[in-house]
Amino acid sequence: MERLRATVYGMVLLVITGWLLFLGQAIFVPAVLGAVIVYVIVGLAQVLERLPQVGARLPVQLRYLFSFLLIGLVFSLLAYLVLANKERALALAPQYQQSLLAAIQRVAVYFGIETEPTWGTLRQELMAQINLHRLFGSLLASMGSILVTFVVVLLYATFLLVERGVFEAKLSRLSDDPRRVARIREVIRTINRRIGSYLALKALLSMLLGGVSYALMRLVGLEFAALWAVLIAFLNFVPYVGSVLGVLLPVLMAVVQFEDPSVILQLLLALSAAQFVIGNFIDPYVMGNSLNLSPVAILVSLAVWSELWGIPGAFLAVPITVIVTIVLSEFPGTRAVAVLLSKRGQV
Repeated sequence: MERLRATVYGMVLLVITGWLLFLGQAIFVPAVLGAVIVYVIVGLAQVLERLPQVGARLPVQLRYLFSFLLIGLVFSLLAYLVLANKERALALAPQYQQSLLAAIQRVAVYFGIETEPTWGTLRQELMAQINLHRLFGSLLASMGSILVTFVVVLLYATFLLVERGVFEAKLSRLSDDPRRVARIREVIRTINRRIGSYLALKALLSMLLGGVSYALMRLVGLEFAALWAVLIAFLNFVPYVGSVLGVLLPVLMAVVQFEDPSVILQLLLALSAAQFVIGNFIDPYVMGNSLNLSPVAILVSLAVWSELWGIPGAFLAVPITVIVTIVLSEFPGTRAVAVLLSKRGQV
């Protein structure tokens, strides 16, 4: 009876927590993204410290400043790629329109559709389903929201870095029991080690995947190869679904750009091979058991956090699940859940 009551209380608490996370996503998402950026900044600062000769001489504040500027440079490069390719995309839009229409007509002929679609009929059907005024309004609102969120994330990251300097002193005063403080410190150290290792190694593998994909796309002459490569690198942080989108989106671009099916097929096979080799051979070899999460747990967490927080939730699903697993493993009543979430039952 006592166990049943505890289970019911736990389920109610879980539902309430999920409801609060959903309602407060505008607050929680920037804060968590800010914490992720702090992990990246600290990791880069540690890499700078290990540089031969000059690394140890650099002050801590200067290493953090360099890391912060490097992250800012990456996001500035991404913004530059988007803005630089915008004009070219608009200039090539009529050509892509004709190529897409030709592809649709070929498909219509292949399936024996008597009336081949034209842009007039397609536009008529599209206008019947989509309110363009509402679409453009929502698009502009989304762009403004992304900009505001990015500024808020940087503010969170800045204040978390400042707070990090006094966090150790606060931690030592959490309890009068030294054993309890040592246990909390060990949990935090484990979280920092596993999350930091995951983000650093995943970033390295994402850059490798982006570089290989860029070379393959340039080889076939795909437009906007650099932008697609950056997108593929970011999508690599999303488990399973990111790999599919990293192949599907450039291939859809190839369908619009190229009329030769053999070029499209070559790009599809090449990008799929790159994802397969890096995801199934290099990734497990480099990452090892740093995550210690079951594939089923990763899929479920991806679905849950994507539903709660949308696209940011998909990127944050794995780090959050790792933290939850570590915390659950510290309590006897929830240790069984941590064992089920782990990869081989070891927590």
